[in-house]
Amino acid sequence: MFEARHSMDAPTTTSADSGSDGGGGWFTPRRTPDPEIGGQPTDEGRIPEPRTRREPPPAATETTAAAEAVQAPAAPEAPAAPEVPVDPAAPVAGPSGPTTAHVGPVAEPRPPRSLRDHASPDAILVRRTMEEVGPVADQVTSYFYALLFVRHPELRPLFPAAMDTQRDRLLRALLTAAEHVDNKLVLVPYLKNLGRGHRKYGTHAAHYPAVGECLIAALTQYARNSWSAETEAAWVRTYTTISQVMIDAAAEDEAKAPAWWLAEVVAHDLRTPDIAVVTVRPDQPYPFLAGQYTTLETPWWPRIWRHYSFASAPRSDGLLSFHVKAVPAGWVSNALVHRARPGDVLRLGPPAGSMTVDHNTDSGLLCLGGGTGIAPIKALVEDVAEHGRRRPVEVFYGARTDHDLYDIDTMLRLQQSHHWLSVRPIVDQQAHLHLPDAVREYGPWNEYDAYLSGPPGMIRSGVDALRSAGIPGDRIRHDSLEDLVAAAT
Repeated sequence: MFEARHSMDAPTTTSADSGSDGGGGWFTPRRTPDPEIGGQPTDEGRIPEPRTRREPPPAATETTAAAEAVQAPAAPEAPAAPEVPVDPAAPVAGPSGPTTAHVGPVAEPRPPRSLRDHASPDAILVRRTMEEVGPVADQVTSYFYALLFVRHPELRPLFPAAMDTQRDRLLRALLTAAEHVDNKLVLVPYLKNLGRGHRKYGTHAAHYPAVGECLIAALTQYARNSWSAETEAAWVRTYTTISQVMIDAAAEDEAKAPAWWLAEVVAHDLRTPDIAVVTVRPDQPYPFLAGQYTTLETPWWPRIWRHYSFASAPRSDGLLSFHVKAVPAGWVSNALVHRARPGDVLRLGPPAGSMTVDHNTDSGLLCLGGGTGIAPIKALVEDVAEHGRRRPVEVFYGARTDHDLYDIDTMLRLQQSHHWLSVRPIVDQQAHLHLPDAVREYGPWNEYDAYLSGPPGMIRSGVDALRSAGIPGDRIRHDSLEDLVAAAT
């Protein structure tokens, strides 16, 4: 829900903490979707009531709201770091959801490289608040949830029973979205993704006002040095702007796609003691693009969703495969690796992500895959092969040990079948040679588009290494929002 997840609205000069504990008031979104990111408040500092929308199927309310919603993928277990609950976004579908699937997948726009604009007055005030609350982030999020569940107990079932991981993710999403509210080229596609993905949690437009009120109340409590009437107004406008993008995206998606899909496990291949390739059959057509990801929910941990990249390009039989590594305390990953078997039924969110191939160019592809981050890289290679374009593809496959190169045989077979493909395994057993550093030994790469998938640390160091090697930021693809923002600025 703040999930309204990965979100934010327009002002009143009264402290949010003294506002009504009801659902109406400040953060009520406007009636008609606006193609632009922003929406101006009315003279009273409020946004008109949201437009009427068809209620989602009852089953949607069984899913969590804010739990996975606060963050973007980064790689291994999903396009994000292993098992760090995140979901920035993939919408999900289920039994009683709409039966109409997407007409066809569309990759999110890639953010062009741009110079950082001068920050707007609202952005400056928002960042000052974030600087003050940063050191007490844990207290802020605890206070926020306490307020939300006391004032709006009807929202508690939308969240997972265990809130520990959710709390960190919520603040991180807040920091990222609010601090970069001026960077619309990066933020708008990200927020639209979140809005579509939040449908699976049972999130409605009417939930956003409650989140906004409690968010402002928490900030009022912990940002006393920087808080003022002007700061509160800036936060309300910011929240309104962000949440409205998500609300509009969800409303548009509702007309053409279910909130989630059911998917039966048809194969479970344990590659190592802690890595499995899980193949599923969706209950209805599931359109996606190679390089994208989705979110998964297992029957053993309701309302807990995790991101996973598709491990192949779209197949004629409609099957989907995921590479999953069981990580310590990873509820979903351990269930998928050690418990899932053919016949089990999972739930899938909608496809998301912009790490896709532009087939209108002949640029080479430089791909860095770390650990299970090799899954979307493999999908990209298959995608290039299917389109029949002769373009060089260089794959660097990083792992801690030879044992961790669990899919190297598949990658080498692809190399044997395609003369334009080169696969280089990089083993970092003694931590002397990191994957991004190894890439510098080859090249030049200035004529290549780069793709990164793996742990967040690898993506960050990889982006730095690739830019220092001459690849412009707008030609580096990955799905970690924080790093996308950095690359675009």
